[in-house]
Amino acid sequence: MKNSIKVERAKKNITQAELAKLAGVSRQTINAMELGKYVPSTVLALKLSNIFETEVNDIFELEEGDWQKD
Repeated sequence: MKNSIKVERAKKNITQAELAKLAGVSRQTINAMELGKYVPSTVLALKLSNIFETEVNDIFELEEGDWQKD
């Protein structure tokens, strides 16, 4: 899953640690999401969209393999 968390953070001029505090997660979780190593829960995705004042789909984008079953 692609995401634009880093871009959205830059627009708000906030650090990973600041975003983590606002979202109620660890800085490591924010870092893992930015690196594409962690897919957030629906609740966390909604929290981030509220923090960034944008739609979830503007932050997260499914890639082809994300929705296909093996």
